[in-house]
Amino acid sequence: MRKRLIVLVVIAVLAMAGLWWFVGHSASAPAKQPTTTNNNQRSTNPSTTQKDAFDKTKYSVTDPSSLWVIVNKQHPLNPINYAPGDLHYPNVTLRVAGAAEMQMRASAASALEQMFAGAAQAGYKLQVSTAYRGYNYQKTLYDGYVNSVGQAAADQESARPGYSEHQTGWAVDIRSQSDTCSLEACFGTTPEGRWLATNAYTYGFILRYPADKVSVTGYEYEPWHFRYIGTDLSQELHKQHIETLEEFFNVTGGTTYH
Repeated sequence: MRKRLIVLVVIAVLAMAGLWWFVGHSASAPAKQPTTTNNNQRSTNPSTTQKDAFDKTKYSVTDPSSLWVIVNKQHPLNPINYAPGDLHYPNVTLRVAGAAEMQMRASAASALEQMFAGAAQAGYKLQVSTAYRGYNYQKTLYDGYVNSVGQAAADQESARPGYSEHQTGWAVDIRSQSDTCSLEACFGTTPEGRWLATNAYTYGFILRYPADKVSVTGYEYEPWHFRYIGTDLSQELHKQHIETLEEFFNVTGGTTYH
């Protein structure tokens, strides 16, 4: 009997020792974390998501000297008689050699030379119809339209002085050397007009006044009028299938003067 009691006591002591070891080991072990995934808390790397985003603030859209300045009936140049200081004659065929209105800003003139060379390689001969037009030149031109067709009609065909892209030195009107459909909507159907509409963006230019954006740009379709904005922006517009600066930068436009 006494032997049996001793055995029971030993078993009890061993059982208590095992329990104490298990409790102590469980308390010291790290708690297991749940493995569920919350999609709303999925981490992202800001540098990765923003690296490919286009920087719309790289250039001003209001500074008259800026590459991306937006000039339309709602947004005149400021100052209204602004004149660029780095005008050059592009080394291409000019409608009137030596005329002031054949000049462009230096980087635009260089890009135009490359675009005309590309057109020549494709078999198309182009020339500059007009490029830079200063405030006084534009005033004379606009007043002539008003006297001829009235102000309402003039506002659809010609910009008021201070509201013209030509005054920035970044815009150019292009025609074929054969002078087919010069400054007419039918220029867009000519081989030269189609080539320009398709390829201008690769040289940093855009067709500024598309046929389906009159309510945005404020001007009728002008397949001859191209605006230099640099290849970064022109290719981004092409990639996003956006035709106008107003839409890309969310800037007001339209047919009514501010």
